[in-house]
Amino acid sequence: MQGADTHPYMPVPVRLEHVERVTEKETLFAFLPPRGFAFSPGQFLMVGLPGYGEAPISISSPPSQKERIELCIRRVGSLTTTLHRLNRGDTLWIRGPFGRGFPAEKWLNRDILFIAGGIGLVPLRSLIKEVLKRRNDYHNLTLLYGVKSPQEILFREELKMWQKEGMDVRLTIDRPYPGWKGNVGVVTTLIPQVEIDEKRTVCCIVGPPVMYKYVILSLGNRSIRGEDIYLSLERKMKCGMGKCGHCQINSIYTCEEGPVFTLQEIRHLPEAI
Repeated sequence: MQGADTHPYMPVPVRLEHVERVTEKETLFAFLPPRGFAFSPGQFLMVGLPGYGEAPISISSPPSQKERIELCIRRVGSLTTTLHRLNRGDTLWIRGPFGRGFPAEKWLNRDILFIAGGIGLVPLRSLIKEVLKRRNDYHNLTLLYGVKSPQEILFREELKMWQKEGMDVRLTIDRPYPGWKGNVGVVTTLIPQVEIDEKRTVCCIVGPPVMYKYVILSLGNRSIRGEDIYLSLERKMKCGMGKCGHCQINSIYTCEEGPVFTLQEIRHLPEAI
């Protein structure tokens, strides 16, 4: 932990204070921060259980929320399936935080466009809630959020609350669904619907890798500078410390130099996107 007397290779135990099913596949876990814990939006933890290994998980709560740390975890394999069986009072083991997050302190008095695909809303939630806590420090805030079906929408009540707090929230689903009256189509279909001041806008994108290429192409028509487009390459990470090589892209290690990069920083790396 940053500021704690622990080695980065040594996990520390945390007691779960809250466990909540968010969707059929995602569960929200909350625990008290260990002593000296500090992080920035976009950073991640290595989360594990003895006998099951560990995995990189983005922190979903904002740094200003000092009373508890939240992780929203999708059930996709042996470790995460076992994590989904945990209850309040059970123990998780964590290392971190690791990586480089979003530098929101650099964006004062600017517009911020958040673009999330599926579970990409999880790391963006940390950033969005931190920005909304300082709402007067920023201008227009817009969230474009795409999922496959209405059942996969995360944090429904929070989306409504963010709208009330002054954020333009727009949702879309990939295909028509009975009862759905909102936008239908991939998340890029929402981009033409919003006004963007190219010189004042910062864009933050998190979602499946296949989404990035098409979002960037769509934003290219709006002439947002590469240094103002931020992407999280969190899905490439494995060990969290640049040792296993799983996250290596040419000369960079995503877990150490990222997972958040500007488009300008990775434009010359065709394997990145």
